[in-house]
Amino acid sequence: MTARDIIIKPVITEKSMIGVASGKKYTFRVAKSATKIDIAKAVEEIFNVKVTKVNTVHVRGRKRRQGRNEGYTPSWKKAYVTLTEDSKPIEFFEGMM
Repeated sequence: MTARDIIIKPVITEKSMIGVASGKKYTFRVAKSATKIDIAKAVEEIFNVKVTKVNTVHVRGRKRRQGRNEGYTPSWKKAYVTLTEDSKPIEFFEGMM
């Protein structure tokens, strides 16, 4: 898998933006099969930063209804990436704040 296959997209929510403002903590939607080491290497390669640690969470699909039809949204994997103190911030997130 390439770095672009591992990092699917950034997660932009109020909670994730608080992490960005408070201390270089970024949130990404990642491939389900990606490990923490794979995620760290992918972020370093794509954004040219230094990663301190990676925390991952499996997000379960939620039950949804539309009329009488019901089903589940797909489950996915979320990664919280913390950068080192001397690392530069990720420019994509700077425009959001």
